[in-house]
Amino acid sequence: MMKSGYEFQSEFARSYVAKGVEKGRQEGSVETKAHDVLAVLEARGLEVPAEVRERVLASTDLAELDGLLRRAAVVSNASELLATTAS
Repeated sequence: MMKSGYEFQSEFARSYVAKGVEKGRQEGSVETKAHDVLAVLEARGLEVPAEVRERVLASTDLAELDGLLRRAAVVSNASELLATTAS
C-alpha cells in the first residue's frame, strides 16, 4: 500500500499519475453532467423513458451532454431531448 502524501520520484511516474487523475476527473464530470440532464427532466415533472435515460448515461462527450442539459430545460417531453433538428 502506498502511504498518504507519497511523492513519486521520477518524472514519468508523476506524469503517468497526473494523466490518471485527469482522466478520473473527466469521467466524473461526464457522469455528473449526465445525471444533471436527468435531474432537470425529472424536476420539470417529465417522465424519462428508459431509452432516453440509457442514452444520456451512455454519453461520454461533455459538449454533447452540455447541449442535452440546455435542451432538457426547454423540451416538452423527455423523448424530444434526443430528437435531432434539421438546420
